[in-house]
Amino acid sequence: MSGPQLRSDLRRLEIFAGLTEEQLDWLVSVSEPRVLSDGEVLFRDGDEATCFHVLLAGGLVVTKVIDGREEVLTRHSTEEESAAAEEHDGKPSAAHRFTGELPLLTEGSYVATASASGPATTVVGYPKPVFFEMLTRCHGVAAVLLPVLAWRIKSSEVQARKRATVEALGTLAAGLAHELNNPAAAVARAAQELAPALERLTRTAHAWGAAASGGERSLLDRLTDELDKLAPPQTSDPLAQADAEEEITDWAEEAGTERPGLLGAGVSDLGLDLRWLLERLEGIGEPALPAALDHLAALLEIRSLAAELRAAGPRISQLVAATRDYANLDRAPEQRFPVTDGLENTLVVLRSKLSGITLVREYEPDLPELTGYPGELNQVWTNLVDNAAEAMEGAGTLTLRARAEGVCMVVEVIDTGRGIPEDVLPRIFEPFYTTKDVGKGTGLGLHLSYRIVTQRHHGSITARSRPGETRMVVRLPLATPPTATVAAVPADRAGSGTS
Repeated sequence: MSGPQLRSDLRRLEIFAGLTEEQLDWLVSVSEPRVLSDGEVLFRDGDEATCFHVLLAGGLVVTKVIDGREEVLTRHSTEEESAAAEEHDGKPSAAHRFTGELPLLTEGSYVATASASGPATTVVGYPKPVFFEMLTRCHGVAAVLLPVLAWRIKSSEVQARKRATVEALGTLAAGLAHELNNPAAAVARAAQELAPALERLTRTAHAWGAAASGGERSLLDRLTDELDKLAPPQTSDPLAQADAEEEITDWAEEAGTERPGLLGAGVSDLGLDLRWLLERLEGIGEPALPAALDHLAALLEIRSLAAELRAAGPRISQLVAATRDYANLDRAPEQRFPVTDGLENTLVVLRSKLSGITLVREYEPDLPELTGYPGELNQVWTNLVDNAAEAMEGAGTLTLRARAEGVCMVVEVIDTGRGIPEDVLPRIFEPFYTTKDVGKGTGLGLHLSYRIVTQRHHGSITARSRPGETRMVVRLPLATPPTATVAAVPADRAGSGTS
């Protein structure tokens, strides 16, 4: 491309429209034009940011792989095409003609991949040192660039909030499905087995009534009353229980019972053995003993099925309640609430990700309630716990602490994972900054968490980290202070994980 042609093309761009002839001469001298074929990559997500790119002709598609899916973030194209798009998304008119300024200004890496869209896409590159010299030499450039930069950050945060909502719903659905599986299966199994079990109970009741004398019936009634008051032991020796079951089964089979295994399992599950059973059956004659054992086995089976249903029902209700509270449905946006409820609901939702991880809860008793937005804070707890789980890679200890400290509620999320390098800690709350592999995370999770804590709840979030211990500390005021503006990221911030 000739110098006069490049000069003319640059002059037509809004970002360079206010330059003097001298500034434009310098700009042409430092320009690095490049023609891309359709689909050719200009820069890749995760690469070190080295250049500010200006689009002269053709188009660019900016994409990002998020959780294995490639998403189109934005398109840069000719002025005529972008003018139409501007009517729909509010994009500043200059935004479609340059890219790469954000990672250069934050001294980071490119946060997406840009590829040519259409043949003969022409871009002009300005290396990092030249870009910063451009900002000092050409003041009009900054006047156009800053509003675009602000729009891009705001737009990315809006997209991140929407994506976080979708991801939270996905996590909620997956966690709920995982947790409901066991109680739902128990209900289905008990319901399927209940009808034949009732038939067996009816049949054995008739047989027992016909075979037993009045005294024998009274004896078995006392035994069943005693069994009603028993519950399975909290702890048991599996080997001893298996031995007891086998011994009872063998004896019941010799006595002529129809289902000896059912009797052996029912009695041993209560932590009882053959000696206990023989003592209570003393007084039942040999002719009536098989009918007594069959009826007792049928009773134990029915009670076991009923116990499964009693346990599964409340568990399902608990999961539904935790899901409702986690999503903060049917409630006022701002309310008083116990912070530990949100922590516990988050653990329920993320239980499948925490398998293999030891949970330690250290909640101070009689904690005061907070006033705020529990649904938004649940996003914070989810992000912190999820980051901790990833850092521990399925094995370690996750500690949740909550205590009152002066006028604040302090919540700590501590993991025994790999830790965060010291040079990374000061940057983890910056938008788009992430230490995760390309395609995992947006770099906005902790940034949004920071804003929820600091701007929505007037609190603070900090962290300390070393290999084997990362400690996230969230401080929330117990009384809502007057509305105040809070800087997006303080100079002395610190953090504990990346998104």
